[in-house]
Amino acid sequence: MIDKKLLDILACPLCKSPLIYDKHRQELICRADRLAFPIRDDIPVMLEDEARELSSEETDALYK
Repeated sequence: MIDKKLLDILACPLCKSPLIYDKHRQELICRADRLAFPIRDDIPVMLEDEARELSSEETDALYK
């Protein structure tokens, strides 16, 4: 589980947008860039090369 205070200060390294915590997948989601940054051993990996691109379905679900 990621600390709420840490989540409040983290931003997307590319566009500086706020991130959404996906507890189930252990990822931090950037809506603007449609990227999911992994969390490994409770540490967010905020590298563009490590992020995965969100599918259209995943992006649509974020706005519901």
